[in-house]
Amino acid sequence: MKPNDTALRKRSQISKANRTMFLWIAIASALVGFVAVVAILLGQKLIFNEKLLMEKAKTQSILKANNEAIEGLQTEVRVLDTNEALIKNKAKPDNQALQVILDALPSEANSPALGASLQARLLVNIPGLIAIDSLQVDPVEGIESLDGGAVQDGSSSSGDTANEITFRFSVIGNQDALRQVLTNLQRSIRIIDVTRIQVENRGTDQVMTVEGRAFYEPARVVKLYDKVVNP
Repeated sequence: MKPNDTALRKRSQISKANRTMFLWIAIASALVGFVAVVAILLGQKLIFNEKLLMEKAKTQSILKANNEAIEGLQTEVRVLDTNEALIKNKAKPDNQALQVILDALPSEANSPALGASLQARLLVNIPGLIAIDSLQVDPVEGIESLDGGAVQDGSSSSGDTANEITFRFSVIGNQDALRQVLTNLQRSIRIIDVTRIQVENRGTDQVMTVEGRAFYEPARVVKLYDKVVNP
């Protein structure tokens, strides 16, 4: 065999071996890459499943705590329904005693109802009270319109008013009558905070100007909702 033929055959064998080696390296690299991608996907899936399990456990814990609290709440409600102080302050005889609590802190900003309560219940039938000189209840900004109705665009309060309705009134009467007016405000079922009092003499009578605020608490809505857990 000629030396040149031997050299060509060796070069061919080396080239074939190189191609085979390159092929195996490419296959091994592809397998390693595939395994790495699968491992990353499985890791992400595992982490996502852990997040789901944590959210489910949190929801289950909240529901369990709420269910355990129901019996205690029912007992407290039954006790309040027999409370003598609440029963005495019922607006109507057929109302439940718990209605007094709801009347004390309404769920809506109803300034006309507060004005009607002041005019028809708290500032009437007071011996020595001559007249209600003025009475103004301010609509809640962002919730009520100037005419006392609800805002039609559905906007809500910004929270700066702390769920309060401001009012002011002036009454004319003798000293005992003015003192009784303040007593009526103190005994009112509604939560009323008097912020300013001014008393002036007008001849033999006195004029008392009172500024204050009443409160309301929007109803809380309890409902289940769907939560999206991002992977």
